[in-house]
Amino acid sequence: MVYITRRETFAASHRLFNPKFSDEQNERIFGKCSNPNWHGHNYVLEIVVAGRPNPETGFVLNIAELKEIIEQHVLTKVDHKNLNVETDFIKGIIPSTENVAIAIWKVLVDKIPSGKLYSVKLSETENNFFEYRGE
Repeated sequence: MVYITRRETFAASHRLFNPKFSDEQNERIFGKCSNPNWHGHNYVLEIVVAGRPNPETGFVLNIAELKEIIEQHVLTKVDHKNLNVETDFIKGIIPSTENVAIAIWKVLVDKIPSGKLYSVKLSETENNFFEYRGE
């Protein structure tokens, strides 16, 4: 099995809060990430596809095609957006990085034309990394 990875970056804002909680409870649980005036991250997104190379091309999936799929279905919807209110596939969920990684998986899982989506890795800071493998 070969694993190919495409790395992309995007900038987005969000607010972590649960509308069922009081402002005090949101602040206690989410801290400064619950700022009512939002906050943002420069995210690093890694999409990993697993498969066997096609004997005619040597590719699991043409990396240029993977780049276009990510651009069309994810980046155009998240880059320089407010994830809480502007991103259709994230609306209605708390946009923690964990939930954003799962949402990106759901968007991409049936868009990969060869190989199989293996993981969505998302970093919100140089110290915080999240990975989802469809489990």
